[in-house]
Amino acid sequence: MHIIPRLAAVALAVALQACASGSAGAPEPMIAAAPAEQRDPVTILVSIDGFHPDYLKRGITPNMARLAAQGVQAPMRPSFPTKTFPNHYALVTGLHPDRNGIVANRFEDPARPGEVFTMASLEPYWWDQAEPIWVTAEKAGIRTATMFWPGSNSKVRETYPSDWQQFAQALPERNRVNAVVDWLRRPAATRPKLVTLYFDTVDTAGHRFGPQSPEVNAAIAEADSLIGFLLSELGALRQPANLILVSDHGMAEVSADRTIDLLAAFPASDIRLAEDGPYATFHAQPGREAAVVAALAKPHPHMRCMEKAALPARLAYGRNPRVPPYICIADSGWMILGQPPKYPIKGGAHGYDNADPAMNSILVASGPAFRRGVTLPIADNVDVYALLRRLAGLSAATDVDGRIEPLQGALAE
Repeated sequence: MHIIPRLAAVALAVALQACASGSAGAPEPMIAAAPAEQRDPVTILVSIDGFHPDYLKRGITPNMARLAAQGVQAPMRPSFPTKTFPNHYALVTGLHPDRNGIVANRFEDPARPGEVFTMASLEPYWWDQAEPIWVTAEKAGIRTATMFWPGSNSKVRETYPSDWQQFAQALPERNRVNAVVDWLRRPAATRPKLVTLYFDTVDTAGHRFGPQSPEVNAAIAEADSLIGFLLSELGALRQPANLILVSDHGMAEVSADRTIDLLAAFPASDIRLAEDGPYATFHAQPGREAAVVAALAKPHPHMRCMEKAALPARLAYGRNPRVPPYICIADSGWMILGQPPKYPIKGGAHGYDNADPAMNSILVASGPAFRRGVTLPIADNVDVYALLRRLAGLSAATDVDGRIEPLQGALAE
């Protein structure tokens, strides 16, 4: 439906009256301008992959700084492992990776031998251990739309978002914003009430060049300009929005002189590697379990190694069968190598202990539902799910890890 702006309608009416006054007879009565559409607020969740809270302090994010000043900000503690897919799914399910089933960016499932989950896996089997908020909302009759959120292009629990697009990293991020705005231009009946949007270039620059690099600063500034563009388009639509900016993890500086040879501690004859990097997971070769357990007990400079059952409870990790039996976690900035690296070790990495400040992520929220000028203490990223449920009008969930209480102070009500 096309609404004529109020000033244009008034001007048009005045012009018509002037034309009529030059003809015989009484002028036609003026027709009142149609009122502007009153739109309900929409909730928009934006992820800026790899965005550390310190990036907001570099003086290159005026739009995000304004949102934070006009709303709420808080550092967030990501879930372990501090990887992209596990944490994006934690944000929208309220469950730590051990419960949401996306336990790493790459993993196996004992129930599906010979198969491997990767970040390109779409089969619902991998995603169905948890229900993301767009599925819950759709079941409740709330229309949703997702732009490149991990898991949203899979038919989780027999349900897609009303609108979604297949991930294509080459699609410019401005085009992604345009797609969201186009969804919001629709009539109320087909307009989404809950939207997600994903940017990846800050993370990509962080991996390639490191978190302190000029290239990362350029990516940060570009992400901020896209937030400004989104705000401008929302203003042109007169679309009120509760905008929530998050990230999945931070980024630590790595280098070739801070590497750990996993096979020096756990020979290839004893283990089968599942994943290496900031942490390594592995299985024992048949009959070599005792040798692996004995090696775990030895000291290992710059990394902690243990059976998954012995992981600290605060990591909320290790119960899911998809997690391999043994794990080593590197000190911040160190890399565990269980095989020759595919690329030179430089730039940045994430996946470390979620208590590592370098892994912290962001929360910036602004809109009619939020208080103004509030800074909250650090909270767990699964708590964002409870906030999303509140904004979407869904009842509180009792079977998840996320809680509304740590973020209650963000809400205006």
